[in-house]
Amino acid sequence: MNKKVIKIAIQMRQNSYAPYSNYKVGSAVEVTSGEIIGGCNVESSSYGLTCCAERIALYNALSKGFKKFISIAVSTKNGGFPCGACRQVIWEICGEIPVYICDDKTLLTIIKSSILLPSPFNDKYLK
Repeated sequence: MNKKVIKIAIQMRQNSYAPYSNYKVGSAVEVTSGEIIGGCNVESSSYGLTCCAERIALYNALSKGFKKFISIAVSTKNGGFPCGACRQVIWEICGEIPVYICDDKTLLTIIKSSILLPSPFNDKYLK
């Protein structure tokens, strides 16, 4: 377990733009090179346009050219788990990886992405 990915996820909460819910979420993804890429939730007054921290961290990593992932960490004030949309994106982009669930101070639990999203929809159904 890389403690740096947890630390960065917790720090990313400070960058959150959550003026409506005030529920700040930070995330960080560890890529195979060892680099850690962060993200935070960004809300919109048109709630459907809001984007979660987990997806922003992954999209930031993808936009930098990274394709393989070691782990992802998520930090909320109370140890919240990824939403359904994020669970799908984590599975599609990362496959089986550990997901570190953190509060605003420390790691609370580790869960595998396949446990978060059992029987996932994936590209095999599109063929």
